[in-house]
Amino acid sequence: MTAFISILVGIMLIIGAIFAAGAALGINRLPDVYTRMHAASKAGTLGSGLMVLALGIYSQQWDDFMRAVATVCFFLLTAPVSAHLIARAAYVVGYRPCKETSIDELHMKKKNDDA
Repeated sequence: MTAFISILVGIMLIIGAIFAAGAALGINRLPDVYTRMHAASKAGTLGSGLMVLALGIYSQQWDDFMRAVATVCFFLLTAPVSAHLIARAAYVVGYRPCKETSIDELHMKKKNDDA
């Protein structure tokens, strides 16, 4: 049973590290704050969540595993909300989406509200 747990933990750590590396790469390579935030909130949450769950499984203690599950739930509840709030604040202060963004729905909504 311990060999199975070791293999499972190793696979979860590798997959989590790949997602975390993808999030870091997205933060460095994507063109504007909105797409960077998307990479950080989605891939970063999944990567860190998998690694924390792997840690909880590796400890083989029920209380550590439950703390890991609670941590993942906290990640899943807070990351999307904080990303949305930061993106909204960036838009309000004047950071516009990059030129590759085809539709700026907030700008369109503001035009319709003014008319």
